[in-house]
Amino acid sequence: MENLYHILGVAPNASTEEIKKAYRSLAMRHHPDRSTDKNAESKFNTIKSAYEVLADQKKRAEYNQRLNNRIILDAEKESLALWLALFERCGAEMPRHSSH
Repeated sequence: MENLYHILGVAPNASTEEIKKAYRSLAMRHHPDRSTDKNAESKFNTIKSAYEVLADQKKRAEYNQRLNNRIILDAEKESLALWLALFERCGAEMPRHSSH
């Protein structure tokens, strides 16, 4: 199960307004009527589903309870997924590592 906060690119302590703002931005970018991406409909539906849970206080509390009780097997992978979601939300490319 993908982390709903990662999908919207928001922190778990995000306000309802921050969640709504992130949803609107992503929904506009990935709406099938606006995007030429062949996966736009799937992305849009994923974003919509995440918003439907996180925007409802009761559903969000239940989701947070399940999220807090899971075991993180790969903390590095989890943190990278959060950063990628944030960069996606902002429409920016992920910075590349530079070798020295």
